[in-house]
This record gives sequence, structure tokens and C-alpha cells, in this order.
Amino acid sequence: MTELQPDDIVVIRADEDWPEHLFRVDYVFDDCVGGYSLTGPLAGEYGEPEFDLILRVHTQSN
Repeated sequence: MTELQPDDIVVIRADEDWPEHLFRVDYVFDDCVGGYSLTGPLAGEYGEPEFDLILRVHTQSN
């Protein structure tokens, strides 16, 4: 996976508590990213998913 940057949009894998969805990265930490869900039932919610939940980068920031 490429190095993540703020404003990247990534795909978060589905889990038993949520479906696969898009997530905008606001912060990149040592073990996770911080930002907001863009789609699905968690749209608009802040979260800090760990790197292993990221399937791929959907759109890279410029």
C-alpha cells in the first residue's frame, strides 16, 4: 500500500459491525488513521481504523 496522506480516501473492509465503506483520512498515526466515514451507516462519524482494516486506496489526495 502506498504511504497514506491526509485527504486520501480509502476503502475500509467490512466487519460484523459495519459494511465495506469509504473513509477520508484526516490524520495518519503510527498504527491507524483518523478521519470520517463517507458512506454507509457510519457516514459522518469520526473513527480511527487500524491499517489492517484498509483494503486499498480509493482516491489519493493531490
